[in-house]
Amino acid sequence: MPRSLRAQLLLLLLLLVSLSSTTGRSRYVEVRALKADTSMFLPFELAPEKFLSARTEAEMLASVTMKCFSGKRRCLDMLATDGYFTFVASQPQLACAAFVIAEPSDVISLELYDVSIDCGAGDFIKMFDGWVLKGEKFPSRQDHQLPLHQRYTDYCSSPGAAGATSRSSQNVAMIFFRIHSPDSGFTLAVKKLRNPFPCNIMSQSPEGSFTMVMPHERRNCSFSIIYPVEIRLTELSLGQARSNELSPQVQFRSGCSGSGDYVELLGGNGVDTSKMFPVADLCFSLSGLAQMKIGCDNSVVRLVSSGNYINRVSFQYRLLEPRELPKTRENSLDNFCTVE
Repeated sequence: MPRSLRAQLLLLLLLLVSLSSTTGRSRYVEVRALKADTSMFLPFELAPEKFLSARTEAEMLASVTMKCFSGKRRCLDMLATDGYFTFVASQPQLACAAFVIAEPSDVISLELYDVSIDCGAGDFIKMFDGWVLKGEKFPSRQDHQLPLHQRYTDYCSSPGAAGATSRSSQNVAMIFFRIHSPDSGFTLAVKKLRNPFPCNIMSQSPEGSFTMVMPHERRNCSFSIIYPVEIRLTELSLGQARSNELSPQVQFRSGCSGSGDYVELLGGNGVDTSKMFPVADLCFSLSGLAQMKIGCDNSVVRLVSSGNYINRVSFQYRLLEPRELPKTRENSLDNFCTVE
């Protein structure tokens, strides 16, 4: 059975910086416990055999360090704070990536400084508006406002400053790069900017609460929780609803998709919401409580808006206890995605 999304993200966090700016629990794992699977962040236009070298994964992790002032990090990393981060190769390095995450109400500005790479020799630096994991993109094509090719910023192919700056549309972004020559590298400036209407959020914590608002805009917004959780919808206001005092009406398997304005709960083992399993949807406003346990690697609240109304959904979520998780059943979606 393929490695689960949770295991992939644990790999990302092998050398995780202390997430001092977040609340709730974060994931930590000892370096010796797992090996890095660098194929999970490959860009969509590069085949694994072209992107990876013959060196072992351990060598790849050891060959590049990332420095933030006095702190050192390695080739595969996650950044959760503002600052200037310097990447320097100690030997040829063909597959590195840094995943950047901010608070749900922020977007991320990335800017390159002091770049010393040889684009003509095959070096590159690319920034991406979102995350790429195992070939899947977050946000998905359906949920992001830009076409996929516009979400990539390529330092080597863009003229002047255009290739040195990137701004995300949500609270996650990433940078991946290839460097052949020792002592080559660059400095990455990370800055968080406030987003008045957060949309397409990756949660840093397995428990918390959030409110998504979509004001008269035709757009889909997802809140992704990379844990099996219980989700409680505490308020749902949809512009076309016939009443604000209706009891929760949960329809299973996409019963509301024709309404144009609705909330759906998704579960799956990847980050692309278009490939996830629709476990329930609601297309009536409610002031009561609707809740559901989703035993998946990734649990998502997705607000679909036609643009004709101001839509709003508030919810709480908590990590499922081990006793609440489904028992493994081979060759079944319910292996990870049992719903209650």
